Amino acid sequence: MAMSNSYFQFKEFKVQQEASAMKVSTDACILGAWTPVLPHVKCVLDAGTGTGLLSLMLCQKRNDLEIDAVEIDEMACAEAQQNVNQSPWAKQIKLHLNDLRQFELNRQYDLIICNPPFFNNSLLGLQESRNTARHTLNFNYEDLCKLLLRALSNKGYGSILLPVTERKYWEEQLKKYGLFINRLLYIKPNSIKIPNRIISICSKNELPIIEEELVIYNEPGKYTAEAIKLLKPYYLNL
Repeated sequence: MAMSNSYFQFKEFKVQQEASAMKVSTDACILGAWTPVLPHVKCVLDAGTGTGLLSLMLCQKRNDLEIDAVEIDEMACAEAQQNVNQSPWAKQIKLHLNDLRQFELNRQYDLIICNPPFFNNSLLGLQESRNTARHTLNFNYEDLCKLLLRALSNKGYGSILLPVTERKYWEEQLKKYGLFINRLLYIKPNSIKIPNRIISICSKNELPIIEEELVIYNEPGKYTAEAIKLLKPYYLNL
């Protein structure tokens, strides 16, 4: 569910989102809240930062991170810079207006977090920036795998949010590039619906896959205890 207001106020930061094609959403917030920041993680790449939301959420977890946040859309990048500047972590997050396929790496990353364009072969809308953000037009799964392969450190891992329907294709692409899923979170809107989103932790290392599930709502507008526990550090009214 997207939050369509011009801004979204969190407990420790504020996200302006007028210029970004992709607004703050429950799914993205779950990605930021659930993604583990292991002790060895120092350098992070926020691939397609949009509003800067994920970078800000990760910095709230660990204020010693060094984050490169890359965004291809000029207006969204400027807005993300504004959000970062107004946060407590302006020194930790560096914005880059760039295409991820051409982004020059100056270091390897311990964590790459990405809420990528994930609609394949689907009907496009009228807004070009939204199509770029939502559809695999300029950055597809193969591009993302190439980025993970070249940018991750040996102990590094990626945290990627996708529709559940894309899991098989995503796994095929990872396998093609010698990458592996280590952990999965299935996200269900409520207890009677099937999962519609999935977060995969991916790396260069083959490990037994840990599978988990999160149900967001008990009933419309009422979060489950698990969702409250996950989002409470961030959401103002929890």
